Amino acid sequence: MKRLIAKQNRRVKRKRRIRARVTGTAERPRISVFRSNKNIYAQAIDDDAGRTLAAVSSLSPEFKSLSANAEGAAKIGEELGKRLVEMKVSTVVFDRNGYLYHGVVKSIADGARKAGLTF
Repeated sequence: MKRLIAKQNRRVKRKRRIRARVTGTAERPRISVFRSNKNIYAQAIDDDAGRTLAAVSSLSPEFKSLSANAEGAAKIGEELGKRLVEMKVSTVVFDRNGYLYHGVVKSIADGARKAGLTF
């Protein structure tokens, strides 16, 4: 149990270092990613106004059947990208939230790129 708490604390430290440098604006929002063992969450945030522009998760009704793997994450990234393109947003900043840029996190970014976003 102690090892898991230490692992979570290391991720939170990485997250704070990243967030000190990465901010989103209305023209270039921040895509924040969270993953749990069962679900995947991604949202586009305007830090200047302090509001969420778009959010997609595997808990959404259209993605309820997806699992928290790389394939499901790519579909979630594509949907978030489509929603942002509809809002006339073309560039974003990616916030991996302390996770390694690998697997599920990378799939979300690749799916958003596939939808037409540039990082």
